[in-house]
Amino acid sequence: MPEENSSMSLLKALTENVSEKYPFGVDDFFQQVLGSIILISPFIFTEEVWRIASNMNSLNTGIVLSFTFLVGHGVLYTAKNDRDWDRERKILGITFRYISLMGVAFGTVLFMILVTGAHQTFDAGLLQILNTVSVISIFSVIGAAVTDSLI
Repeated sequence: MPEENSSMSLLKALTENVSEKYPFGVDDFFQQVLGSIILISPFIFTEEVWRIASNMNSLNTGIVLSFTFLVGHGVLYTAKNDRDWDRERKILGITFRYISLMGVAFGTVLFMILVTGAHQTFDAGLLQILNTVSVISIFSVIGAAVTDSLI
């Protein structure tokens, strides 16, 4: 029994300060997915994106990833003035909404690439696939965050 109380206390501490005005729910997740897919669809099948990704080095990839994380945070918590990072439910100091946004941004791109076989069409290796995901995720995170903020 003491282990259960300890686990419950830890879970409660991790998810403290839930915002009453903007709780993150399943509907928000699906809004993010919809916004992401709408914006990424044209880029997955564009040869130029795959060529850019094939010429990227680790510095380029790091900059693109950093930009994606910053844009996601900016759209969620700067563009929507009344959304408060400090009042949303968090795990390890990061809001569920932001974790979901990043998972959706990268996950939908990778999912669409693999499901459509685009990586085979462009004869891409693992590194090129990862670079392509990082490039397209810029657009994915914008679509997901804007949709989450507007709807």
